[in-house]
Amino acid sequence: MSRIGRMPIPLPEGVTVQIDGNRVTVVGPKGTIDREFHPDMEIAREDTTLVVRRPTDRRRHRELHGLTRSLLNNMVVGVTEGYEKQLEIHGVGYRVELMNDGSLDLQLGFSHPLRIPTPEGIEFDVQPRKKIITVRGINKEKVGQVAAQIRAWRPPEPYQGKGVRYLGEHVPRKAGKAGKIGAGTY
Repeated sequence: MSRIGRMPIPLPEGVTVQIDGNRVTVVGPKGTIDREFHPDMEIAREDTTLVVRRPTDRRRHRELHGLTRSLLNNMVVGVTEGYEKQLEIHGVGYRVELMNDGSLDLQLGFSHPLRIPTPEGIEFDVQPRKKIITVRGINKEKVGQVAAQIRAWRPPEPYQGKGVRYLGEHVPRKAGKAGKIGAGTY
């Protein structure tokens, strides 16, 4: 049996779950998340927990068992605590600014600034002095996707370390050209 799939999901106070066949709606203090799951998986509420069961021990059902449980747990955690990813910007002249409409204005060494609109369900927070962007939301997948899209505009490069990286991400550095050090001396 899947070790992850068989673990029950505890429901904190203030969280309500509505199960309609294979569609599950989770409502909590931070918002509402709705998702449709595979029809083979059985999702049931037992007292203050959610339980996922699989019909057979076939490989496909074992795969779906752990996945369904993890997605349900992410929904419950999202509506109670929420998720966030932090990005930091490194580079001379690279800047970030939060506009009045909630969108981001990034200057990453291109000839023009990048304007990133705020997707639905996502909130940006910026610390301009430290060049840190915080992406917040209740949907874990959406938070990660938006952070990855921002990082993709200028991923960190290994020679000077310039670019957008996750907070605390280690970027392995390379030495550069060896001939540049002793050039000009004969």
